[in-house]
Amino acid sequence: MAKRWYVIHTYSGYENKVKADLEHRIEMMGMQDQIADIQIPTEEVTEIKDGGKRETKESKVLPSYVLVRMEGNDDTWSFVRNTPGVTGFVGPDGKPSPLRRSEFDKIMRRSGVRGAAVSVPKRTSTNIEPGQSVRVLSGPLADFDGIVSEVSAESGKIKVMLMIFGRETPVELTLDQVTVIA
Repeated sequence: MAKRWYVIHTYSGYENKVKADLEHRIEMMGMQDQIADIQIPTEEVTEIKDGGKRETKESKVLPSYVLVRMEGNDDTWSFVRNTPGVTGFVGPDGKPSPLRRSEFDKIMRRSGVRGAAVSVPKRTSTNIEPGQSVRVLSGPLADFDGIVSEVSAESGKIKVMLMIFGRETPVELTLDQVTVIA
């Protein structure tokens, strides 16, 4: 029988434990021929902290979900469903429904060509948001205070409205040039 990808729902934060428990149970019960693979889709996220310090961490694409490639029969469904931390399968009325290949590829950030990885830009996030007050730390406008009007985390730049010569002036700065005023 052909193995297909299924999505299982887990308790929040239990994805890695469910994967480890499933792998252990598969080995103990000799079910390697029926359950072939277990994946937790992740992506790298770069956060930009105060002062422009960049911190890269791995983040789950689908929190509380794990992908399992297995034969779709009552034995495997029951085996997976009875793993500690698993709350059920994704599908109509809790009945397991396999993913289409295009859905799996999209989740795993791959192209329609089997096994070919696609270059996916890393996601960047920052704690600076429009409307926040910031102080310029460096450059010719150091020590000016302003209000953030736009944030472009991907490029690492923000637009700040500074009071220069008695009028608000939009200035583009890099994230490492500003700090949030508490």
